[in-house]
Amino acid sequence: MKGALVDLRPLRDHPTFRRLWVGRTLSGFGGQFGGFAVVFYVWDRTHNPALVGLIGLVTAVPLIVVALLGSAFVDHVDRRRMAAGATWGLLATSLLMAVTTVTASPVGVLMALAAIHSGLSALAAPALRAFTPVLLPSSRLAAGLALDHLSFQLAMLLGPAAAGLVTAYAGTTVCFVVDAVSFAAALVGIAGLPRVTGMPGGGAGLRAVADGIRFAVRTRPVAGALLADLCATLLAMPVAVFPLVNQEKFGGSPARLGLFLTAIGVGGAIASVLSGLSTRRTRPGLVLLICGGVWGLGLALAGFAGTLPAVLGCLALAGAADTWAVVARGTVVQTSTPDAYLGRVAALEHVVGVAGPEVGNLRAGVVASLTGGGAALAIGGLSCVAGTVLLASLSRPLRTATVPAPAEVAPSAP
Repeated sequence: MKGALVDLRPLRDHPTFRRLWVGRTLSGFGGQFGGFAVVFYVWDRTHNPALVGLIGLVTAVPLIVVALLGSAFVDHVDRRRMAAGATWGLLATSLLMAVTTVTASPVGVLMALAAIHSGLSALAAPALRAFTPVLLPSSRLAAGLALDHLSFQLAMLLGPAAAGLVTAYAGTTVCFVVDAVSFAAALVGIAGLPRVTGMPGGGAGLRAVADGIRFAVRTRPVAGALLADLCATLLAMPVAVFPLVNQEKFGGSPARLGLFLTAIGVGGAIASVLSGLSTRRTRPGLVLLICGGVWGLGLALAGFAGTLPAVLGCLALAGAADTWAVVARGTVVQTSTPDAYLGRVAALEHVVGVAGPEVGNLRAGVVASLTGGGAALAIGGLSCVAGTVLLASLSRPLRTATVPAPAEVAPSAP
């Protein structure tokens, strides 16, 4: 059983990684407060679901654009300074959003700040993601990525509920202040990072962006890993059809609807705790493909299921598979990418991770309008299984991608 649990050695043996992880965990938890407060403030001021839906577009567009533009220089500057500068900006915008709520400003002002906040996160996240392979030996990389995802899952499970309670008793202003304070914890973790530049003195700019994209396309394990992610999100992203599935099967109760995402989160959290079962494997590409198939299968079974426990169980299975798939994808991408390209490829991975679900949800909504919620869920899941099988048959480099076995490694100096 010991080998099945999450591998804590990156936290135990690598102090710099530990400080960064703690800072990012706290800021991720605080970020859930900020995200919840934006949605609630817009809803509370307008009671317009279209405007609430617009938040996704307002935050996704700058995130994608800035991530691509940021990749033009992320490998040519000190990534620590870039991450620190963006994090200071995130702290400042969270405080400005708190001021917005105190002054009862129009929702358009808050949305503009949320867009700026999203763009800054698109600079900070790829820069920080590129530090994991720098701070950890290759035999500990998968375990480090699993810990990063555990941090994300814990924030997803605990943050929204805590933010809801704080909002109920103290209002959204306090939520934004909590978000701002949490970025101070992230800055403490960033302060201990080494100075890292992938290509000092190299040519930044659009040519660097194109060069990074060409590298990802030509490096077949990287290209295969990104395609596997797109296969899972473009073909099977389920969130947009949850309300219709809930209406068709369970009468549309909002309490039941909330359980759908919670089930995926619970499955992901359990998988994160048991991540040793996947991170101790030496073929992360194979793990990625298997988990992609299980993700699709779980969603398809949820579409066919007729009882609430069965639907939630299938969604939990899908959430667990998704967690291991994300860790395996990151392991393949980062172990296949030299340091000179890490920032640009991390930015590209960030874009794929954001744009894929958004387009996938759009696809799911269109299919659901034609076929019904349960059918759309099943069609998406089965399409993902078929796409993953096809990718596995065509991408031998992804199937056979290997990493060193997680043997004991000497701890790093504090």
